[in-house]
Amino acid sequence: MGLLERTRKEWFILGIVLVIAVAKLEPAIGVKGGPLKPEITITYIAVSAIFFNSGLSLKTEELTSALMHVKLHLFVQIFTLVFFPTAIWLFLQALSVTPINEWLLKGLQTVGCMPPPVSSAVILTKAVGGNEAAAIFNSAFGSFLGIVITPLLLLLFLGSSSSVPFTSIFSQLFMTVVVPLIIGQIVRRRIKDWLERKKPPFGAISSCVLLMIIYTTFCDTFSNPNIDLDKFSLIIIVFIIFFVQLSFMLLTFLFSTRNNSGFTPADTVAIIFCSTHKSLTLGIPMLKIVFAGYEHLSLISVPLLIYHPAQILLGSVLVPTIKSWMVSRQKALKLTRQPKVPVKV
Repeated sequence: MGLLERTRKEWFILGIVLVIAVAKLEPAIGVKGGPLKPEITITYIAVSAIFFNSGLSLKTEELTSALMHVKLHLFVQIFTLVFFPTAIWLFLQALSVTPINEWLLKGLQTVGCMPPPVSSAVILTKAVGGNEAAAIFNSAFGSFLGIVITPLLLLLFLGSSSSVPFTSIFSQLFMTVVVPLIIGQIVRRRIKDWLERKKPPFGAISSCVLLMIIYTTFCDTFSNPNIDLDKFSLIIIVFIIFFVQLSFMLLTFLFSTRNNSGFTPADTVAIIFCSTHKSLTLGIPMLKIVFAGYEHLSLISVPLLIYHPAQILLGSVLVPTIKSWMVSRQKALKLTRQPKVPVKV
């Protein structure tokens, strides 16, 4: 089974590389107005499918219990929307004296301001066997917080005079995240026995949808004739993104596994992915709204476009390692909690 899981992850990583390559070679297919119609299929159908899938596969009692884990939710949201953007801002002060393209550096700051994703963190948490219910709650809750907080953070760190239509974004998120999740739970109640008997490949379905989201986003970016990237800056930004992700994953791991932290190994898995992943499906439309009319909008968007597949790529590579740690940690905790049998003399 371990070999099968590794093979599945390798295929998913290969899929990411292929969709990026194809998107660069043939961008017209996945751009707005193209044959795939991503303005409809991605914005509404793809994201809705992921959360309907989660609602269908997740036990209702697990989702209900996750709502009560306030400490976990506070940790994830504070790390994502307060610590992350502040740390990136301090880091960029040092990088500002380097020859790296300034608009790509500004794009790194926008990455820091983004809320948790509505898909990748949930999928990877599920792949490891972590607290999927907590991941779903924080993805949805973080996205709703991001509607208000992310534009404010962007204005604080980068500045813009654009007004953000909170109502329309909020209603779109409600219809593509909350409603499909509720419908999935309702359908699950009706066909619960069939689901437990057949065990449909929920993880594979979500992974395929996620690949489609990545593909169409890259198509939209590389179809822009005004984008001007120098190779040095782009390569450095890629290395910085992987460094930031690894550093923050390690940081969240250390914090959530401290003595008396109150988090289980399954909670730690959800924390690692939800705290360090950033939303592309909400981020790109948000950037287009806040920086409407900016000449360098495409360059500002590039770090987020790199960060999203990078977080999935890195997360997929680390799934077997994190899963192995979680299983061994859970076994160790069970052994320590077992009552000791008194030895008769």
